[in-house]
Amino acid sequence: MAERSEAVKLLGMWASPFSRRVEIALTLKGVPYEFSEQDISNKSPLLLQSNPVHKMIPVLLHNDKPISESLVILEYIDDTWQNNPILPQDPYDRAKARFWARFVDEQIYVTAMKVVGNVGEERDEAVEATRDLLKLLEKELVGKDFLGGESLGFVDVVATLVAFWLMRTEEVVGVKVVPVEMFPEIHRWVKNLLDVDVIKKCIPPEDEHLNYIKARMDSLKLKSV
Repeated sequence: MAERSEAVKLLGMWASPFSRRVEIALTLKGVPYEFSEQDISNKSPLLLQSNPVHKMIPVLLHNDKPISESLVILEYIDDTWQNNPILPQDPYDRAKARFWARFVDEQIYVTAMKVVGNVGEERDEAVEATRDLLKLLEKELVGKDFLGGESLGFVDVVATLVAFWLMRTEEVVGVKVVPVEMFPEIHRWVKNLLDVDVIKKCIPPEDEHLNYIKARMDSLKLKSV
């Protein structure tokens, strides 16, 4: 188990949901860390050296040893600082949590990016495909306060991507991907997240975040509809 005096540094980017989820985990654990804001358009030598394979944020440096990819980092944090566990203790429940975390990243995120990256009929198709995936997450929330059960857990930390990236992006795109009448459980879950102090502390400020998303879309020459 790590000592609090050990050096922890996060190479991240303030608007990235993948970086923010690592901040949530570190804060839940009470781990002091240094945050190093990275310019993803002009990658620093430290980032390139720390993650030579993907050359992407986030990267956690623990006593100068780099760990890359947010899901891997979350598990590393949970294994290293064992207070306030975010993964379930039961092996079956842990396996389920890993499954849903990968579902969020590999299915929901990848499909939702097509909503941002397309217009017209292609965007409409992407919206429907994203909703089909979100319906599965909606079912998982029935009867639960959080995806982790009664308290915030691994899948909740990962799925903040839905709550504070996808649901903000839809304001910029001009399409309600997650309408409350279709996804009441997800909207209830988001309200529960906002009651957690750590979440409120670690999510990007909404106005600043929306401005960033708009600027990012403009830079890609995409227009909201």
